[in-house]
Amino acid sequence: SCARPPPPPRGMRTKCPGSHPCSCTPETKTTIALLYDEESENAYDIRLKLTKEVLTIQKQDVVCVGGSHQGRNRRTVTLRRQPVGGLGLSIKGGSEHNVPVVISKIFKDQAADQTGMLFVGDAVLQVSIVHVHLLRNAGDEVTITVEYLREAPAFLKLPLGSPGPSSDHSSGASSPLFDSGLHLNGNSSTTAPSSPSSPIAKDPRYEKRWLDTLSVPLSMARISRYKAGTEKLRWNAFEVLALDGVSSGILRFYTAQDGTDWLRAVSANIRELTLQNMKMANKCCSPSDQVVHMGWVNEKLQGADSSQTFRPKFLALKGPSFYVFSTPPVSTFNWVQAERTYHLCEVLFRVHKFWLTEDCWLQANLYLGLQDFDFEDQRPYCFSVVAGHGKSHVFNVELGSELAVWEKSFQRATFMEVQRTGSRTYMCSWQGEMLCFTVDFALGFTCFESKTKNVLWRFKFSQLKGSSDDGKTRVKLLFQNLDTKQIETKELEFQDLTAVLHCIHSFIAAKVASVDPGFMDSQSLARKYMYSS
Repeated sequence: SCARPPPPPRGMRTKCPGSHPCSCTPETKTTIALLYDEESENAYDIRLKLTKEVLTIQKQDVVCVGGSHQGRNRRTVTLRRQPVGGLGLSIKGGSEHNVPVVISKIFKDQAADQTGMLFVGDAVLQVSIVHVHLLRNAGDEVTITVEYLREAPAFLKLPLGSPGPSSDHSSGASSPLFDSGLHLNGNSSTTAPSSPSSPIAKDPRYEKRWLDTLSVPLSMARISRYKAGTEKLRWNAFEVLALDGVSSGILRFYTAQDGTDWLRAVSANIRELTLQNMKMANKCCSPSDQVVHMGWVNEKLQGADSSQTFRPKFLALKGPSFYVFSTPPVSTFNWVQAERTYHLCEVLFRVHKFWLTEDCWLQANLYLGLQDFDFEDQRPYCFSVVAGHGKSHVFNVELGSELAVWEKSFQRATFMEVQRTGSRTYMCSWQGEMLCFTVDFALGFTCFESKTKNVLWRFKFSQLKGSSDDGKTRVKLLFQNLDTKQIETKELEFQDLTAVLHCIHSFIAAKVASVDPGFMDSQSLARKYMYSS
């Protein structure tokens, strides 16, 4: 018997153990993992069960499945010492280590095993044997009271090797990390051997089973691999937090591959549920106000005095707007409660970091032709959204695939909005004269007088050969005259120059994509490298 059943092959979908009917479907994914307690720094054995909508945390327990004591966990068992094998069990821990006395090994076909009432992970409750060494000197018949310890630290239930009946580890100081030297399978008495322990037909029957202890709904849930309030990445571990605040706790996996597989699997289920929520929301929205994408991210806080460098945010691309929420919008009314709302044509999406290997960063600057910015965040899979007046938000996601989805979704939402609106017009001035500047998906650039509507000049997108600006309000646009082939400079002044430049970028990118749909995919560094790690 072993406290931790061997994990199933990686990626395998399994059936629930036990004799009771199981509701698992082929889409159910299970594994053995650890639940880590940061305060005590202990880890507890758990079983994870993942379905399309719920992540369930299961803990092992001993349950009575027959006899007159059904449902009771606490058991009193009488062991008769055998001439070969003794009591047939090993124990760990003790009050001298400030940990419970726990059965760490039960030897097959020996006294403890034959009772059918003792299990690895049982805590010994009888006061007279709190000091574990008293068991070694007990007589031929020992009565102990036990109860399965569902949250015993995993190290208390891990058997060390497979010591045989003749093994002797009694020398040296005992440690809670190792067997206490009490492999109680030796004959400490010269008296005649007693008959082995055996269950009576009417005695209660016990089984060790995995029982559901916590269910985390995955709809609108988020995943975090970072320790709260720090930049400390939890290797091989993550936490799932439901919309209602329920937390899975810190789930730790035995290998990096298992951790990665489960991170992707849980993320995939959350993403699928998010798509279902989007479809439901879009049934109530007009064709011009559809949700293109939404999901959780982490936003980098501004200011050096912040105690937390990143905080969770929920982003949405819907109709003409980009939304930033503190919590997901679950009703129509919630959409007007966003912390920030920006027009999609006037923001610029940038991928600026993703992880190729553990210590190799690829800097990706997609800020085409515009001023670069210096980012100091240390997390992988980061992107930024730069808005009007130079306002910038820096976000991080947990997976490279999520970064690629956000990049693609921003492009799609922006291009749809450009084609939907067709044009945008901004007030501007030059030499004291009030003008209007229009960016048109079909016509290109047009400048006209605000009062008379008299057109001063018009150029196609293809005629724009360059630009420069003072970083404040003024911009110079360089156009090539189709007749003379000469460069003409047009200088204008805008109240919000950044928004205008972003709009120009959005319209040109949408124009290129309409002519060559594969161009933007070829420029996507996030999709190109998301599987390179």
